[in-house]
Amino acid sequence: MPKRILQGTVTSEQNAQTVTVSVERRFTHPVLKKTIRKSKKYRAHDENNQYKVGDVVRIQECAPKSKTKRWEVVAQA
Repeated sequence: MPKRILQGTVTSEQNAQTVTVSVERRFTHPVLKKTIRKSKKYRAHDENNQYKVGDVVRIQECAPKSKTKRWEVVAQA
């Protein structure tokens, strides 16, 4: 099964080798037909601590690296 790849913005880089990435998705409400924005935060592995707050990055699913990390940063978008 292919691994999911998401694109989002780094919102926190306080932990060692970890960044928090906020991913926003847009969809149309089924009844109201209005565009809705929902966001979700993912904790991603950043091996060299090279990404800073505000960077737009791509993250990919991976095997669990810790209790909360199941994603890793692939590249800067």
